[in-house]
Amino acid sequence: MSPLAPLLLRGLASPARRLLVPRAQVHSKPPREQLGTLEVAIGLTSCFLCIFLPAGWVLSHLESYKKRE
Repeated sequence: MSPLAPLLLRGLASPARRLLVPRAQVHSKPPREQLGTLEVAIGLTSCFLCIFLPAGWVLSHLESYKKRE
């Protein structure tokens, strides 16, 4: 390794050290209206279906995917 390599590497890393990303000032308040039981149930059911329905489809048709056509 040449003697200039540490100087070059230090020069490449120094701009990254100078960049300071400011933290976001996030303030939250309590919700205006509480969610009802039905709304929570609908939300959880839709999340469950969106995640597990495609996975279940793939797993149930796994044997047909293994066959070569």
